[in-house]
Amino acid sequence: MGAEARLAELKLELPPAPKPVATYVTAIRHGDLLYVSGHGPLRSDGTMITGRLGADLDVAGGQAAARQTGLAILATVRAHLGSLDRVVRLVKTLGMVNSTADFGDQPKVINGFSDLMKDVFGDAGVGARSAVGMGALPSGIAVEIEAIFQVKD
Repeated sequence: MGAEARLAELKLELPPAPKPVATYVTAIRHGDLLYVSGHGPLRSDGTMITGRLGADLDVAGGQAAARQTGLAILATVRAHLGSLDRVVRLVKTLGMVNSTADFGDQPKVINGFSDLMKDVFGDAGVGARSAVGMGALPSGIAVEIEAIFQVKD
């Protein structure tokens, strides 16, 4: 089963593909790699999930934000490729978590993204990953995630 069929089977709704808010592009293809810029937890209504892990949000809230960020990334990938079925595999993820100095569960938070990628792409959705804490993120968003995908024509 392809990624588009899995997305439909899981009844997942992608938000509109985000637009750049500064001088960059949301994704760029080089050879068979699609580099996706950092995305935040964009909801379908255009709002973002904000808050700091360890103060405003618990791990479950952070995982929901990371999952929503994954949906925004999928929207960008689809917009750039025309179909999620052109993704061969997720190569690398960098997950940044807006967290207090004593919060140490960044990997658990980014699992919200990673579990979504596995649900949509199967084993090809599990790649190399880093999950780090940040003292602040733009506009107070809870997480920011960037990713690299191997793609085909």
